[in-house]
Amino acid sequence: MSRVCQFTGKKTVFGNRITRRGKAKRLGGVGKKVTGVTRRKFKPNIQKVRAVVDGEVRRVRVSVKAIRMGLIQKPLKRNYKPTQQQAS
Repeated sequence: MSRVCQFTGKKTVFGNRITRRGKAKRLGGVGKKVTGVTRRKFKPNIQKVRAVVDGEVRRVRVSVKAIRMGLIQKPLKRNYKPTQQQAS
């Protein structure tokens, strides 16, 4: 299962992690030097939630941003109480 939001389409994107050494010029050094560039991943905050989709309740994988924006309609809470059977 991929890490993709079903409502916003957010998914994992790639970037760079830049490693530097040295002292900044504004602090009296000769400047920061780049010593390494490695790939990294930015992963979206995907949650599995129960939501009403096309009139039925199902589990969907959505980003927290979609939940905060109100794109998800959560189902109503059940108010179920079992009936007491009469002992005879």
